[in-house]
Amino acid sequence: MEIVIIRHAQPEWVRDGLNVVNPPLTELGHKQAEAVAQSLQSEHFDDIYVSPLTRALQTADPILKVLNRDLVVADWLEEIRDPMWHGTPEERAQAAWKAEKQKASHDRWSGLEGGENVNDFVNRINDGTSQFLRECGLERSDKSLPVWHESSSYQHGRRIALVCHAGTGSVAICHMLGLQPTPWEWERFVIGHATINIVSAMKLGDGITFGLSLLSGNDHLQPQLRTY
Repeated sequence: MEIVIIRHAQPEWVRDGLNVVNPPLTELGHKQAEAVAQSLQSEHFDDIYVSPLTRALQTADPILKVLNRDLVVADWLEEIRDPMWHGTPEERAQAAWKAEKQKASHDRWSGLEGGENVNDFVNRINDGTSQFLRECGLERSDKSLPVWHESSSYQHGRRIALVCHAGTGSVAICHMLGLQPTPWEWERFVIGHATINIVSAMKLGDGITFGLSLLSGNDHLQPQLRTY
C-alpha cells in the first residue's frame, strides 16, 4: 500500500493587510495546483480524500478533474485550528507566531492563544490516522514498535491520496513511522506548497510497517512556483 500526501498550494493568508482564516489560494497557488494536477494525470489512486478547508479543496479541484474523480471530504484531515483573528491586522498573527517560537519546548504544546491546543491537534490527527488505517485493513499490533496487523480487507497494492496540510500531513507521517510526537511537526518535516510526499507500506515477518519514500517532492514545480 502507498499513501500519497499532497500539501495544498499557496494560500492567501493576508489580504489588504488583514488576516484571512480558512483562506483561498493565491494566483500563484492556483498555478501550483494545476502543476501538481498535470504531474498526476497518468497516476492511479484507489481513493482520494480531501481536507474540508478551502485551500485544500481548491488544490484538489484540478487534480480531481484531470483524474475524473468525485470529491470525497475527510474531516479528520483538517489542519490545526487557528485563533479567530480573521479581519485583524496581519501584525497580530506575525507577533503571535514569533512569540510561539520563543516559548520553551514543552510550553509549545499549548499552541497559539485562542487556537487549538497542539496536544489536542496531535491526538486528533493520530486518532484520525489510526481510523483511516483501520478502514484500510491495518490495526496497530505492537505498542512499542510501529507494526500493524493485516486484516482480510487489507490490499497490498492499494494507492491512496490525501490532499491536506503541512501540519496534518507531518503528524500523520510521524504516527505511521512511529516517531515520538513534538509540538512542531510542521517544522520538523518541511513540506512545501503543492508538494508530493509518499509513505509506503513494508512487509515484516509479523505484520506491516511504513517507510517515508518521498518528502516534499517538487520536481513538477518550476523554481518560480516553489514556496513554503
